[in-house]
Amino acid sequence: MRRVAPIDLATSLENLKLERDAVVLYDSLAEIEKDQTRADAFRRIAANERRHADIWASKLTELGATVPPAHGPRPRVRIIMLIARLFGTRSVADLVKALEGDEEEAYESQGGSPEVAAIAADEREHAQIWERLSSGKPIAEGRDGVGSARRGPYAAEITRREPWHRTSARSGTLRAVIFGVSDGLVSNLSLVMGVAGASAADPSLVLLAGIAGLLAGAFSMAAGEYISMQSQRELFERQIELERAEMEAMPEEEEAELAAAYRAKGFARDEAARIAHRLFQDPEAALDILVREELGLDPDELGSPWGAAVGSMVSFAIGAAVPVIPFLFGGGTTITVISLGLSLAALFAVGAGVSLLTGRGMLFSGFRQLAIGLGAAVVTFLIGSIIGVGAGI
Repeated sequence: MRRVAPIDLATSLENLKLERDAVVLYDSLAEIEKDQTRADAFRRIAANERRHADIWASKLTELGATVPPAHGPRPRVRIIMLIARLFGTRSVADLVKALEGDEEEAYESQGGSPEVAAIAADEREHAQIWERLSSGKPIAEGRDGVGSARRGPYAAEITRREPWHRTSARSGTLRAVIFGVSDGLVSNLSLVMGVAGASAADPSLVLLAGIAGLLAGAFSMAAGEYISMQSQRELFERQIELERAEMEAMPEEEEAELAAAYRAKGFARDEAARIAHRLFQDPEAALDILVREELGLDPDELGSPWGAAVGSMVSFAIGAAVPVIPFLFGGGTTITVISLGLSLAALFAVGAGVSLLTGRGMLFSGFRQLAIGLGAAVVTFLIGSIIGVGAGI
């Protein structure tokens, strides 16, 4: 039996688990998806992930290790599958792209062997397929029969992007919902605990303050999100229209600018000029590329003001309702403790949900969120108690 360093065995085993998780995930997405094109794309990716899993299983066998039986996927993958079943595969696009990005980074950190580099390239391609699916653009057949998400010479799509860019789509509804719930929980828990500390003997006052905080916060969040998103969208649309006007008024100068951008990326002068000229054969395609290259905007991802407003309002209200609900059944120390306990449990759950977007550990993110909420609640409770005693409430 050939002896190897423990890290080789451990890494191969971890890679096998990652690929098996991906197989289960994409098989599930293909089963859930009703759109045949999207379902076929998921099946092709699942087949690719099976090939990766076979590679690592063979590697373990070569190292003299026993290939373990397949077990259920890790919690992060289970949650993504659950969300997809409840809200559809489009709702988990950012989460799956983040997952693909994590796998790509894991492989890139393992060295430059040909097989690892090839698998990392596949993971990048999978993320690009999701970009194609999200934008409604056709998916071409790539190597190994997997749909390729080639988007032309867009630097943002060719180069490897940081993980937070993979999940930073401006229309990320799931992310807005998670952080809306978090805001509602922390702010209304602090308010309820502060009022409870000042007037624990009067549950109706605590209930009134909690409901007022819920309504005020929810409408404030909705108004703020709408104004912010609408203003941002109008700004982006204005920039795009200015770029369109420049193309119409001086196309030669704009073509030269695009060629210069490609020269800055390492293309030879003649090659950059040919690419820019060929792209300018289609004005709309040229505008799309100029907007991405010069302005750093994605015309397909300008965001929905109404979607952001409604999502923020509802999610904030859900989070803010958690500390208020126990006071519907009375007051006193017991109800206050129950309210605090429910809120802390919800804070931990929200923190764990945030980990789906950030890629951090679920326990770390959950306890971090819990600590922040608990700290705010304790401080406001103490301040409320001091004010209550001083005011004779």
